[in-house]
Amino acid sequence: MTTITRIAPDVGWLPVSFVNVYFLGRPGGTWLLVDAGLPGRARQIIEAAEARFGAGAPPEAIVLTHGHFDHAGSALPLAKYCDIPFYAHRLEMPYLTGKSGYPPPDPTIGGAMAFLSRFVPSGPRNFTGRIHELHPNEVPGAPGWEWLATPGHSPGQISLFRPSDRVLLAGDAFATMNMDSWSGLLTGRKTLARAGAPFNTDWEATRLSVKELAKLRPNVVGCGHGIPRCDADLPARLERFAEMFRAPRHGRYVRRPARTDELGIISLPPAPFDPVPFATAGALILAGIALGAGYLDEQRK
Repeated sequence: MTTITRIAPDVGWLPVSFVNVYFLGRPGGTWLLVDAGLPGRARQIIEAAEARFGAGAPPEAIVLTHGHFDHAGSALPLAKYCDIPFYAHRLEMPYLTGKSGYPPPDPTIGGAMAFLSRFVPSGPRNFTGRIHELHPNEVPGAPGWEWLATPGHSPGQISLFRPSDRVLLAGDAFATMNMDSWSGLLTGRKTLARAGAPFNTDWEATRLSVKELAKLRPNVVGCGHGIPRCDADLPARLERFAEMFRAPRHGRYVRRPARTDELGIISLPPAPFDPVPFATAGALILAGIALGAGYLDEQRK
């Protein structure tokens, strides 16, 4: 069984495949689950939570940094099992109540995650009855914490911050691993990098969000992807990363963002040509022709 790792006082970290969930609180008191991992991972999260907090100690709630499938995938079964609500920013609501799908990812920006984004679902999910809007300046079940709107990766992406010891949970505002590199994605080597770049549908908002988080000068950073960091020079590293943050050179949302509101998508920039599906289809057709020709040759013999 995967166990929860302490990254700060009353803050636990659990990697669930390639995405992270966090636990705020201590055994014997109220606690909060931040994000809910991939679909089908509810049992793993429950077992880890029960080992830390006890079998009869469910969280007060689940708070989603945003609603992408890898962060909200097990939210509904967890909420039903624990009989608790879960919360997200109001601008995430259309994607979590069946009203709209997310703006589609952009696989043409290049890199490992961009290639994989072709196979990632972006359609709506309907959690009506369990999902609730976050109230301003309130993190349910986590006194001493505040949430900050950090849009760009998704319209209602948020980060959580505890000012008393400057612990930051940044969601997918950025990452502590290089998801654009195949080696970075496979090894998880620690670095500050863009998070899920093909899903960033407003690059200027993403840049400004990273700059605002750098101003907090966090001592500990836990992101949605990568190993949490607590380096002595972390504030300076994050400040340099924010100053150097750039959008890709090309891509669907680089010059014009997706426009969204409380109801979902308003408008999208046109999709650029993506040669990969055509190249893949062509390769499969050629392979089929070659195999078919070989079969006919065998039959003639």
